[in-house]
Amino acid sequence: MKTFTLGQSKSEVMQMLPEKVIKMVQLGSKKVCVVNTGSDFFVFDPHCPHRMAFLGNGKINNQKEIICPLHEYRFDLETGQVKSGDCADLKVYKADLTETGLEIEL
Repeated sequence: MKTFTLGQSKSEVMQMLPEKVIKMVQLGSKKVCVVNTGSDFFVFDPHCPHRMAFLGNGKINNQKEIICPLHEYRFDLETGQVKSGDCADLKVYKADLTETGLEIEL
């Protein structure tokens, strides 16, 4: 497991990641999506496990789920569990906002 840090402070992270705007970032050799829900930050694989649609074009609902733009499958951002649809769970990663930035474990 490797830890990456986005930004250098909480305020810088908040500016980089506006609420409910999904951003794709490169961490080492891996691309992931990052989203700020207002109270939490979530990191997940950028493609839906069903048909590989780009989740950066998805929507975040009030239940902290990402909704795939292709078939509207829903995935829990905390666990990756598929909530609506028939496919594998979404890979999610641990993210913690600290005084020195957003720490992400891959």
